[in-house]
Amino acid sequence: MTLTLGFTGAAAALGIGMLVGLERERHKGQGERRAFAGLRTYAITALLGYVTQHVGGALLLGLIALCLAVLVSTAYWKAQDKDPGITSEVALFTVLVLGALCAVAPELAAAIGVITAGLLSYREKLHVFARSQLTDGEMRDGLLLLIVALVVLPLTPDRFIGPYDAVNPRTICTLTVLLMVIGAVGHVAVRALGARYGYAVGAIASGFASSTVTIATLGPMAVKEPVSVRTFAAAAIFSNLATVTQVGLILGTVAPALLAQMVWPLLAGFITTAVYGACLMLRLPTTPAGQAMQVGGAFDLKLALMMVLTLTGITFVSSVMLYHFGQAGVMLTATLSGLADAHAATASIAALATSGQLTLQAASIPVLLAVSCNSLSKCVVAWVSGGRRFAAYVIAGQSLLTGAMWLGLLVR
Repeated sequence: MTLTLGFTGAAAALGIGMLVGLERERHKGQGERRAFAGLRTYAITALLGYVTQHVGGALLLGLIALCLAVLVSTAYWKAQDKDPGITSEVALFTVLVLGALCAVAPELAAAIGVITAGLLSYREKLHVFARSQLTDGEMRDGLLLLIVALVVLPLTPDRFIGPYDAVNPRTICTLTVLLMVIGAVGHVAVRALGARYGYAVGAIASGFASSTVTIATLGPMAVKEPVSVRTFAAAAIFSNLATVTQVGLILGTVAPALLAQMVWPLLAGFITTAVYGACLMLRLPTTPAGQAMQVGGAFDLKLALMMVLTLTGITFVSSVMLYHFGQAGVMLTATLSGLADAHAATASIAALATSGQLTLQAASIPVLLAVSCNSLSKCVVAWVSGGRRFAAYVIAGQSLLTGAMWLGLLVR
């Protein structure tokens, strides 16, 4: 068994060295300007790290790394006027350490080796992306997302606090991160696909923040361009895909058991919305140039914070209503709050189900009530903002979505 593991680690170390070395060999150059290390050097260095870890452990590995540093420094000093970069030098040290890691965790070392080779291979594309394509706002949003997800979220307590035990800080923070991540993914999709599918993709991306606001934005566009009313109506309908998806993600995050109860209603609503939106997009006229849906930063932090405050308030009110008026109070709260936003109402109901204050069977109906009332408010917004033709398409789609979800609850 030990011999088998030994051969496995040695093979992994050799594979890592050859993979990284092969990539470096292709960029090594020729003649006097060629780099100091290539395929053989990287492969031997990886094997050296593996053997060193087996023979002498961390102490001997440190001595070998020190000797390698002297050799690399000498080579770098000689070629400093030709190639001031240190990517190859750092990659050589990485291969040495990964070779040593193969003696302990060959799977992890192999995964890191593949990632290292990928970073080296996509050097030019990464440089172009960082310098030309990535904006300052997107960089700021990305750093903010990483801070919230990797620093704030792990430090947030995971327990129900406050009166009536209605609020869980970890759940609220998790939903905030989820909203930010989904917004960022939608933003990347819009940037990648371009303006041809800008309305549909942009509406889905914006729908993760607020489908109602998305429809209110598309309505005036439909008034200005009556020829393209079906284009805007299709985009408005597609924003409901984000609503249904986010309801499912919220249930899966807060109350996975409740999600199992709601699979068929959510699936029926998603399929019905997708089919109806696709039918509207058949034989659409060409969208006027220069009117691609504008998407700002990767996500809207203010909107995310507003949703957090809304979620906290609705959760507290739902808990109070449940405590004093029973399940009828929860249904009334879900109905009223759903007129403004289905996501916060869904999260509050899921939180009540998770804390044991509401049974899974009783929680399904309030969720659908929230979604149904939210569909009603979207119909009103479509009529006010986009006129009769735009509203006719949207009302039909919202009616099909709501009916399909209730039918899915009945037949599950």
